[in-house]
Amino acid sequence: MNKEAVLESLKDGLIVSCQAVPEEPHYMEGITVKFAECAAWAGAKGIRANSPEDIRAIKAKVDLPIIGIWKINRNIKDVYLTPNLEAAKAVWEAGAEIIAVQATHHYRDDGKLAYETIREIKENIPEALIFADVSNAQDARIAAEMGADFVAPTLAGAFDKLEIKDAPDYILLRDIVDAVQGTHARVIMEGKVATPEIAVQCLYMGAYAVVVGNAITRPHITAKRFARA
Repeated sequence: MNKEAVLESLKDGLIVSCQAVPEEPHYMEGITVKFAECAAWAGAKGIRANSPEDIRAIKAKVDLPIIGIWKINRNIKDVYLTPNLEAAKAVWEAGAEIIAVQATHHYRDDGKLAYETIREIKENIPEALIFADVSNAQDARIAAEMGADFVAPTLAGAFDKLEIKDAPDYILLRDIVDAVQGTHARVIMEGKVATPEIAVQCLYMGAYAVVVGNAITRPHITAKRFARA
């Protein structure tokens, strides 16, 4: 698909985050591919996947646009989501149509702010769409001005010690929609989208599409919500 075809295919759609790591109780070899096949069967419009290996494996089985990320040194470094151009190239070469990067006010290993990865991708991989994972409306505005095609509040609260909440941050969604007005960036809602009703509400509030992960592909997290309640 070219850029315009990918953009049109995602509009008002469900994007399923298909991720698993060895530390989680549901992890097994090939599980992310099965998640992606289930998502495609259910009518999802896109997949979000982590690591070149998973992206490549999913792409071989599922004919949907992939938002590819590569989490490197998570919980060790502040910038860990596709933290540099080399990681972005690996995600692209694995088959992702959309490269997701961290776009926050944190410094990379080379001393540049995380937002700079957007500029580097635009210069070096112009065919790629860019998905900016942000933590607040200011991040979203900067990412959009630097040329990100999508912005999503994936990292809301990730750098703050906040009370655990099971509901989406609708105020943040509103602020991000306002922040990117006048740019070509589209807002994707990601985070605590736990029901179809919440997903539809986010679309009505201005989201271009929604990403759902925990509620679909991480059953232990969904069970935890019930236990906590």
